[in-house]
Amino acid sequence: MAELAALEDPKTRRVNEKHGDDHGVNLSKLRALAKRLKTQQELAGRLWETEDTAARLLAILICRPKAFERDELDAMVREARGPKVHDWLVNYVVKKNPHAEELRLAWSADPDPVVAGAGWALTTERVAKKPEGLDLAGLLDVIEAEMKDAPDRLQWAMNHCLAQIGIEHADHRTRALDIGERLEVLKDYPTPRGCTSPFAPIWITEMVRRQHDK
Repeated sequence: MAELAALEDPKTRRVNEKHGDDHGVNLSKLRALAKRLKTQQELAGRLWETEDTAARLLAILICRPKAFERDELDAMVREARGPKVHDWLVNYVVKKNPHAEELRLAWSADPDPVVAGAGWALTTERVAKKPEGLDLAGLLDVIEAEMKDAPDRLQWAMNHCLAQIGIEHADHRTRALDIGERLEVLKDYPTPRGCTSPFAPIWITEMVRRQHDK
């Protein structure tokens, strides 16, 4: 904790706070610290318990993703309110855990929009890597009905799923593009030069173009 405190930078904190993250540690330095510590599950647990955001990010980097029980991950995702901790927990830990599918189904229907967003993130992973058994048309029905008025982080996760369906599944692409055009979610999102807009029709079209160019 002392070492993390020494890495705290006020400028980094100001930038992170604009995105809802309350820490000031440069992530490259955090990763370097994690690389030095290597995997330490017990230490990861103790770091998580501090409730400090930088400590929790470090915990995610040094834990063993497959070592967590389902209920542990459920509790952790409910505690992870900062966007970066939530994002890393889902992507670096939950996706690699044997309970991921069970949690995906439970979280997708959760009344807490942040938890539901985690469920949608896991669904997006399946759309891309293991779509067998998914009802893609049904997912598009839910997105069409609920994405427009969803809270920000849930909306972002649903939009990512919409784009992934359009990118990966040609037979659903026309409908995915149509939903994106009509709902206009993230249409005016400020996109840095050289980056692809998260507006689903632009995102889908660009990624499909890149696939064809390969």
